[in-house]
Amino acid sequence: MEGVDSDCEVVEEGCMTPRRDTCRIMVNSLCPPPPPKKKRVYVKQQRPPPKEGYFHPPDLELFFAIVRREACA
Repeated sequence: MEGVDSDCEVVEEGCMTPRRDTCRIMVNSLCPPPPPKKKRVYVKQQRPPPKEGYFHPPDLELFFAIVRREACA
């Protein structure tokens, strides 16, 4: 090609990672602080028991009796 300057050098090395110190990621020597803990919400007012009473399943005692027998065996 006659229109190309002969003074121009073409470097065909491909893409490279920059290696200068200004291009490097700085390494932190300290870890970031942990996130603050959420404040607990205290409920001081207790609810009254239900008007109809608590539910008592009829076979609840039978379940615990079976579990006790298996634990002893």
